[in-house]
Amino acid sequence: MQYTIEPIAFVNNNRLDIEDDNWGSIISTIELTENMTESSLAGLNEFSHLEIIFYFDKVSDDKIQYEARHPRNNKEYPKVGIFSQRGKNRPNKLGVTIVELVELKPRKLIVKGLDAINGTPIIDIKPVMKEFLPKGEVKQPEWSVSLMDKYWIKS
Repeated sequence: MQYTIEPIAFVNNNRLDIEDDNWGSIISTIELTENMTESSLAGLNEFSHLEIIFYFDKVSDDKIQYEARHPRNNKEYPKVGIFSQRGKNRPNKLGVTIVELVELKPRKLIVKGLDAINGTPIIDIKPVMKEFLPKGEVKQPEWSVSLMDKYWIKS
């Protein structure tokens, strides 16, 4: 079974290359495609954060990971499956990030904390509601804390 998904928007920012770290200072503009109406953004200004679903369009098919591997190919991290990490080389090339909504403009969202490069297609935008956030303590392995150490550092 296959699905066809059309982008609803595209990312505009100064991050041109795929990099693993230093996303903390990136401000992005998400601009709707022509087929999306301005009213599709109505009400988003009442939310502080949004969940952005995007497509890793720059990842070539030969880079897709189906087997367990060391995250970032770092042998100091354990070998884990692609679904136990947030790497870009995923079978369906989908990324998901919660961002801060900085400003809502006509047909545009200004956001902070989007780890997608310039030109990335946006598949969906959802408001973050605290009722959907995890209940209780979030558990994660120590290697993932180490891996994320410089991810949100401001460059």
